Amino acid sequence: MSTSPEPRPAVRQLRLVVEAEDYEAALTFYRDVLGLPEEAAFSTGDGARVAILDAGRATLEIANPAQKKMIDDVEVGRQVAPKFRVAFEVDDARQTTERLVAAGADEVAPPTVTPWESLNARLDAPGGVHITVFQELRTQEERVSLDGFAKDEERS
Repeated sequence: MSTSPEPRPAVRQLRLVVEAEDYEAALTFYRDVLGLPEEAAFSTGDGARVAILDAGRATLEIANPAQKKMIDDVEVGRQVAPKFRVAFEVDDARQTTERLVAAGADEVAPPTVTPWESLNARLDAPGGVHITVFQELRTQEERVSLDGFAKDEERS
């Protein structure tokens, strides 16, 4: 009996493109301080430059306005996030936050334990990007048992 292979996903990569006025500062911050490895870099004779940094697994988080407000309230205590926010999972949210602030990010809120059992900090980073660095305190399997966690099709 032969089984057919799983179909390839229609999308293979999520790439967020950030225009940074101070390219060198942004590149140093994300590549050297946050630790995103450089996959490729391109430049032209007219001064155009781009670096593509590997941020690991990508997801697209879709939140309704009530959820966005709730996340801001939990993580920061007030509404601060623009329509788009970039979140990076890290091994140590406290240490990463300290490194990023030392490298020029503005701390919006210090590392805070959330109801979904992660340690999240908010920062305004180079390139005008509002970011969260987060550390998972429980495994995905453990978090699924928390109140409010389920896939949409599993909700009643």
